[in-house]
Amino acid sequence: MSWQEELKRNITTVEELSRYLDIDPDERRCLEEVVARHPMNITRYYLSLVEKDDPDDPIRRMAVPSLDEMDLDGSYDTSGELDNVKVSGLQHKYLQTALVLATNRCPVYCRFCFRKRLVGLPTKEVARRFRDVVDYVKAHGEITNVLISGGDPLILPTGLLEGFLKELSAVKHLQYVRIGTRVLATFPQRILDDPFLVEVFEEFSHRGKMVYLVTHFNHPRELTREAREAVSRLLKSGVVVHNQAVLLKGVNDNSETLSSLMQGLVGVGVVPYYLFQCRPVKRVKRRFQVTLEEGYWIVEEAKRRLDGLAKRFRYVMSHRTGKVEIVGIHGNRIYFKYHQAVDPYDMGLFFSRRLRAGARWLDDLDEAGRGKLGLDAFRAPSIPCAG
Repeated sequence: MSWQEELKRNITTVEELSRYLDIDPDERRCLEEVVARHPMNITRYYLSLVEKDDPDDPIRRMAVPSLDEMDLDGSYDTSGELDNVKVSGLQHKYLQTALVLATNRCPVYCRFCFRKRLVGLPTKEVARRFRDVVDYVKAHGEITNVLISGGDPLILPTGLLEGFLKELSAVKHLQYVRIGTRVLATFPQRILDDPFLVEVFEEFSHRGKMVYLVTHFNHPRELTREAREAVSRLLKSGVVVHNQAVLLKGVNDNSETLSSLMQGLVGVGVVPYYLFQCRPVKRVKRRFQVTLEEGYWIVEEAKRRLDGLAKRFRYVMSHRTGKVEIVGIHGNRIYFKYHQAVDPYDMGLFFSRRLRAGARWLDDLDEAGRGKLGLDAFRAPSIPCAG
């Protein structure tokens, strides 16, 4: 069976799901309402990782709808993505990086998804003409890399991905392409059953451009034999593999699980890159967000358990003003630094806010009369922008 045929067997309805997992009949109607608004899509492979007798199983929590998704507190665009759209399907938020939304589909629709507004739903945010994307990148010499995201771009036919990469390989000022994907965790058969995909990545590197695959493992149980084999094939082809995880309540919000995940990634050759604070997304915030204070100490305790390679990841939040690293807590203050910034003047900015119990996002720490950055803010000396 091909990987495309296997995806057609995905679990997409509450009725189907109830044949595999114990679902309270009284909850079924509400879950059907949730699924009608935000579709469910689970590969049989990923469902097989769920411990069926555990209602709090972390894999189940990430993939199976819950009544908490009825909660509408939050926003569907927490990072201001719509403010940075330049052409259909392309965002240009940070100077050197163009972000392309290549599809609105994934093998599994994660319940914590920060693009819940578009995944599995009709949308105009996805790139309609890749030629327009390439033309924009060609016209902006400051762009050194393109991040192809979605949805999950590896859900697309291999031939289509090959065409994308060929077009981008002709852009002289482009140094590398990143592909954001969760298939290694949710559907490694996409890599294992299609050797041509790996050949496409190899061919792109032969054209003088690097391919970085940005994976998304959140729990050590996702590092299965199949996932490890998929990673191995990518590494042998010359693809560099990084991981971006999300700190999720009930999934990896303890130091033991988090350190086990990071050590497991390093053990198979995947570079731990970012750990994101879960975004305050509608239908996500209540179920998955931990407080910033909890998150910081979980991360610090996890790092105390790890060696140098496994503790390289940064704990960050993707805020509308930029990618903000959560640096430290001292006394009643929490300290941040802009790792990336929409405003180049904020790049490298180090600042602090008064710590407030229950705060889960930078906006929860606003201090009246202190300016947008809080009481203390220190900027690095100005340097010329790249490009």
